[in-house]
Amino acid sequence: MLIKRRGFLQVGSLATASLMLPKFLKAFEQPIAVPPGNKVLVILQLSGGNDGLNTVVPISNDIYYKVRPRLGIKQDKSLVLTQDTGLHPSLTTFKELYDDGSLGILNSVGYPNPDRSHFRSMDIWHSASNSNEYIYTGWLGRYLDAQCVGCDKPTQALEIDDMLSMALKGEQMKGLAMKDPRRLFNTANEKFFKDISQAHHNDAGEQPVDYLYKTMAETISSADYIFKQSKLRPSATTYPSTELGKSFQTISSLIQSDINTRVYYVSLGSFDTHVAQEGQQKRLFTEMNEAIKSFVKDLKNNNRFEDVLITTFSEFGRRVAQNASGGTDHGTANNMFFIGGGLKQKGVLNAMPDLTKLVDGDLQHQVDFKDVYATILKNWLQTDDQKILNRKSKYLSFV
Repeated sequence: MLIKRRGFLQVGSLATASLMLPKFLKAFEQPIAVPPGNKVLVILQLSGGNDGLNTVVPISNDIYYKVRPRLGIKQDKSLVLTQDTGLHPSLTTFKELYDDGSLGILNSVGYPNPDRSHFRSMDIWHSASNSNEYIYTGWLGRYLDAQCVGCDKPTQALEIDDMLSMALKGEQMKGLAMKDPRRLFNTANEKFFKDISQAHHNDAGEQPVDYLYKTMAETISSADYIFKQSKLRPSATTYPSTELGKSFQTISSLIQSDINTRVYYVSLGSFDTHVAQEGQQKRLFTEMNEAIKSFVKDLKNNNRFEDVLITTFSEFGRRVAQNASGGTDHGTANNMFFIGGGLKQKGVLNAMPDLTKLVDGDLQHQVDFKDVYATILKNWLQTDDQKILNRKSKYLSFV
């Protein structure tokens, strides 16, 4: 049975997904023991522009309460960290992590000449570009390109989603996007796709289809391997039944397995809270808080917390003043969380945002996010950050 190009492109979701799969996908087929002390990076993207000022709250700042008379979180409602700093009341796990020295908070992170478009600003964060540059590869994709040139044991990157973010797309190598191992396994092993793959034979006039068939065959094999790895060490920890909870449970099972994956990527949103922000942010933070709680417990129970760095980011923050709809509009600089047992610098890592020196009502960034990336690449993933980011950076001290 030979299916020509038109027929092949109509076979459905697996073929469509296969177009986005990395060239090195076949590496997933070969069990590679994870090196001792293998450092893992887990990135949680807060999509939509999370309001940083109601996340890490400037509880001693009168300007904050003046411009947010209804939306500002009062000191007695926040989770107090220091005299000047509190957390959103839903982030109880983050307060516990702060107390035990496993949390770092970096304020005023952004980039020069900020863009307030969701799509453009996210592209800037994903590509690690300047605001006037257009780069179509991601910083983690370029890490995959650079970390193992010519070697036979490349590391992989997995995104827990149906589509791969630009952050994980390199020139030569790409991460793999999947919602969960069982779903990928079940789709890849449907009889229809198996029959297509097994029946295919080369045809000199159908080279593009040959490539698609080859990619689909590798997808099936890799799906089998990832699924089997995810079942090797099932978690004994109870996770919330939310989508984020299930995603972190999948990540945990793969971290405990022998799959040589150093980067995991997952998203939560939308934090685009122009209207009725209080309820929306509370709901999302509750989901995030409970998922992180289970994930950290799982890592600690399996003695992996020292080897895992969890970091959060959002494409921008919100404006300092509330709007007339009980929300906040697109802003600029924001905060980032770092969670892990291997942090070298903990707590509130720098000053709270200066609300007396705004630009058009927005915060000025004090830390370039590319310096954060460089620090993670150099000190945590132990790779050449200058080659990946094409710039000299100012390294930070959290890892």
